[in-house]
Amino acid sequence: MKIHEYQAKEIFSRYGIPVTNETVCYSVAEVIDAGARLGLPVVVKAQVHAGGRGKAGGVKLARTQEELKAAAEAILGMDIKGYTVEKVLVAQGVKFNSEFYVGMTIDRNTKSVLFMASAEGGVEIEEVAKENPNAIHKYSIDPDLGMTDFVARKIAFGLFNDFNLVKQAVSLFKKLYQIFIDTDASLVEINPLVITDEGKLLALDGKMNFDDNALYRQIDIEKLNEPTADELKEIEAKEKGLSYIRLDGTIGCMVNGAGLAMATMDLIKHFGGNPANFLDIGGSSNPRKVVDAMNLLLSDKNVKVVMINIFGGITRCDDVARGLVEALDTLKTNIPVVVRLSGTNAKEGLEIINKANLPVVETMSQAAQEAIRLCRDCNKA
Repeated sequence: MKIHEYQAKEIFSRYGIPVTNETVCYSVAEVIDAGARLGLPVVVKAQVHAGGRGKAGGVKLARTQEELKAAAEAILGMDIKGYTVEKVLVAQGVKFNSEFYVGMTIDRNTKSVLFMASAEGGVEIEEVAKENPNAIHKYSIDPDLGMTDFVARKIAFGLFNDFNLVKQAVSLFKKLYQIFIDTDASLVEINPLVITDEGKLLALDGKMNFDDNALYRQIDIEKLNEPTADELKEIEAKEKGLSYIRLDGTIGCMVNGAGLAMATMDLIKHFGGNPANFLDIGGSSNPRKVVDAMNLLLSDKNVKVVMINIFGGITRCDDVARGLVEALDTLKTNIPVVVRLSGTNAKEGLEIINKANLPVVETMSQAAQEAIRLCRDCNKA
């Protein structure tokens, strides 16, 4: 689960990590009012679950009322990587002279917390890792010992020469680690962590992700969740007994079994296509699930072809076929469907499909290639 920058910084503040004075706004009028209360200059920052906000124009410095109004009008409602900006964070402007990066995640190889620190803050850490990986210093934190003073000082001295800054950093790092543990976080970042002109460390930006499997014991954290449209679809699918994850391709996949679903997606990629989703209808022999699955697939505007790949075990192929015919009769879609059925009651299922005049193939490879061909034909049309 992800939360917004302003929510992460509220958590930081509760633990005593210094953050900017700021307020969340949902309209241009609220932004102008916030600027008057905080005092100019201020920074207006889009609040969406996407990186690269600055490059997309979603972060603007406003020194005057005119600039503030223009920034609010430009950012509110803009699209950043498919996310519409519905609110902005207005933060008091801060003068600083240096930017740093600090963050934590789980290192599953060492079964420890991985603390990362870099003097190259203020830019996407992924870019730093790609272009100058040696600039990121990594420290494994033993979960049995936690963030000891020794380790915190070691990290701090790797970033700062001034003893006053080291002292501040040790306190900040220990608080950040405690946040990570207390909230069952999977990622915590401050980027940038700056040194103000007064010589104080300040978190200008914050990011937090959480372990979904631990949300049952993080009630207050779960309340912060603002699911995206895709996440709402995933929740809806789960409630109907389906496992669904949206991707960026154009070939919708309906499969029974996670392993077969992954193999189907791999095969589509192998032959030059792009799957639009992962969708496992599970082992239940219930035609209604097929109807629900088709509704889910066809709600994605990027889907141009649907590929159905069923290996009948517990799932009966004739039940899948009935559900598919029912779904297509209800939805009245023009999107082509390719079907491959094998296993329990496959013969009966194929008879139902043939009566509906749907294209049927014998193998997974044929299904993938036919789906890709139909997809290309749609692109030409």
